[in-house]
Amino acid sequence: MYKKITLIVVLSVALGAFLVLRPYIFRKEAPPRIEDRLPEADFIGRAYLLDVARETGGMLYYHKVPLRDFFSYEFILGQSKTYGLNLQKPAYFFANETGDWGAVIEVSDSSKILQGIERMRKYMDVVDSVLNEKKVYYLPDQSGFLFYDRSYMLVYKGNDFKKIHKRVTDCKNGDISPVWKSFLREKHFRDEKLVIYSNWKQLKENGVETALFAHDSDSISFSLKAYIRNKEPLNVAMKDAGQSFASEDKASKMLNMHLDVSRLKDHPEDPIYKLLVKLGRKISFPTAEFLSVWNGDLSFRQGGFQTVIETYVESELDENFNVTEVEKEKEVKVPGFSLMFSVNEKGPYFIQRLQNKGILTKDENDNLRFLFSPPLQMKQMKNYFIFHSGQYTPKQELSNENNGIWTQRGTRVEFSLDSLSKHEVFGTIYIPVERIISRNRFF
Repeated sequence: MYKKITLIVVLSVALGAFLVLRPYIFRKEAPPRIEDRLPEADFIGRAYLLDVARETGGMLYYHKVPLRDFFSYEFILGQSKTYGLNLQKPAYFFANETGDWGAVIEVSDSSKILQGIERMRKYMDVVDSVLNEKKVYYLPDQSGFLFYDRSYMLVYKGNDFKKIHKRVTDCKNGDISPVWKSFLREKHFRDEKLVIYSNWKQLKENGVETALFAHDSDSISFSLKAYIRNKEPLNVAMKDAGQSFASEDKASKMLNMHLDVSRLKDHPEDPIYKLLVKLGRKISFPTAEFLSVWNGDLSFRQGGFQTVIETYVESELDENFNVTEVEKEKEVKVPGFSLMFSVNEKGPYFIQRLQNKGILTKDENDNLRFLFSPPLQMKQMKNYFIFHSGQYTPKQELSNENNGIWTQRGTRVEFSLDSLSKHEVFGTIYIPVERIISRNRFF
């Protein structure tokens, strides 16, 4: 009797344990999410392609871009439905400094993708291949690859397809990489339609923990909003205001800086300090000495032309046909170049130091030159040194802007420092659309 009771108890416990554990014993492992498949890279990002197409549509029509209808919201939406891609969900992309890049796109109906690939064969060479018992498509002319499964498609261009393919296909649910996990947790630019994220090693070497860029555009310019987070507290801050040259449209290169650099002077280990020294070393510029006398204001203009008065001697005949030499003046156009920076009481000694090193030289007409600059005149106003190529000192104004312009091969890029806190920097880069579209290239 005792044995029967014991057996019943054991069976009851076993049955109860089975019923409790049954969901776990027979549970099917959840398939990996699209986020779990994404490979690590120097630059990663997210794009809502339909929203980006809607935002940039006006820009393409304003500039009458050829084939602009193929980039419209309506066309892309129609094509995505025809060929089974779910572009209402974000596409994820990745790229490395080596130049390889790729994207993973969500699939709504994998049975439709093959007809899209067959259509591609009419316009380009597509080679069928097999990797790890899975069919892939190779595009030899583009050094590209296509692979798709039931829920996603991989597009890749580069030399590491086997590695990327393995990461995308062999992952499990919850395998999301640390870099993608950090990106998807970011609060900044969360609602933007195109976002680029980077913790590239070269950024880290310069003290940058994270860099984020978000797209914005109108009919005239394409802009990237930038956010940078530093590991250590920044040793620079924005000043309330300082002297700048008055704005002018002719400048091809321009820079305004109004920064509090008092802490930076005392921290030569700071990544910004080290970067400035490294850049200055290329022309033997005494950066450390400059930082020790600099008060944080700098204004620079280059471009266009300025007028100078030159004296010359001309031989003339008088009434008696005697040759006499007459001194005359004439206006001459010289390349526009203006530089102004604020200094402390040791500023004059630094100017002398530049002359001793041959960075600042004087010609036979007592004009000064910074290396290969045009002839310059120098003027000191209070705690500012001003160098300019024109006859007259350029107009100045009080400004709190930290911004600049850089023109490379005709493409004029504007940038601005919008805000600066202890660990964070916000800025904007403005890229003109018209020239990029007309030349079909950035530079």
